[in-house]
Amino acid sequence: MKWECNVRKVIPYVAGEQPNRPNMIKLNTNECPYPPAPGVENVLKELGADALRLYPDPNTTGLVNALAEYYRVDPEQVFVGVGSDDVLSMAFLTFFNAENPILFPDITYSFYDVWAELYRIPYKTCALDDEWHIVPKDYMQPNGGIIIPNPNAPTGVMESLETIEEILQANPDVVVIIDEAYVDFGGVSVLPLVEKYENLLVVQTFSKSRAMAGMRIGFAIGSKKLIKYLNDAKFSFNSYTMNYPSQKVGVEAVKDEVYFRATVQKIIKTRERVKKELADLGFTFPDSMANFIFASHKTVAAKDIFTALREQDIYVRYWNKPRINNSLRITIGTDEEMDRLLEFLKEFLAR
Repeated sequence: MKWECNVRKVIPYVAGEQPNRPNMIKLNTNECPYPPAPGVENVLKELGADALRLYPDPNTTGLVNALAEYYRVDPEQVFVGVGSDDVLSMAFLTFFNAENPILFPDITYSFYDVWAELYRIPYKTCALDDEWHIVPKDYMQPNGGIIIPNPNAPTGVMESLETIEEILQANPDVVVIIDEAYVDFGGVSVLPLVEKYENLLVVQTFSKSRAMAGMRIGFAIGSKKLIKYLNDAKFSFNSYTMNYPSQKVGVEAVKDEVYFRATVQKIIKTRERVKKELADLGFTFPDSMANFIFASHKTVAAKDIFTALREQDIYVRYWNKPRINNSLRITIGTDEEMDRLLEFLKEFLAR
């Protein structure tokens, strides 16, 4: 049909499988295995249906103020969106508008190239080295912007603050986005550099460490100028992006730092234990600073392990893509869930 000639065609992002089976172990989408802060549940109980008949605050004022106070920045430096995917998509649309290609790693979050294709943004990927680290000099070529996840996904590798600043110093004329979806699990945030670099945008999410993937809350912190440009784009697109319940529970999640820190530490403790046990079973992996482990076995193909686990209703993430087709991304679940995973792997690898 002729009308199809005018359709904007893209290959969409493919999310992790979302099974719904009894007694399954779901370790494929990097969700938090523990519930959100107690205050979140209290707010949900208190919210009445009548609250849903009105439009939510388009400025998400309460949540913006809570985040500004927590991270010790001005409210004008905070942008809130419907999950960090919404924030990142809006940032691509707003800041990546040059003829030169934007740059990001070849092994990384697979939504980046989707957004670039959707918005017709030229892009170029830069190969990670053999240890899964970025090569700073690759980001010192002419470009229209840079986005780097730190820690990276799916590898879990963390780049140093010095490496990020080296890239920032070499790129004063474009916007540099650091995607910190997993930074709370042992990483060091580049947020302190926001005051030094007007072109730095730092993006984080409530989906992982704050256990609120279902509420879709993400945010960005940057200079007031960057945030104003983001808001201008947002209000040219959809004023009422975040629903009222998400705004209310988001504030409660930010308030309870004690619970937040305790939850993160439980996941880190489990991750470090599982690293040792996987190594004993013949797996190799980079030193993850995220809530997952990117593991390859020395003798058994990742696809075979993935299939065997799936048959037992244990779900991990596998990509049949160059460079990573012999690796599995294993989300850190509860200790009980990880014990079931390890027990099966011991039996399967011994056959």
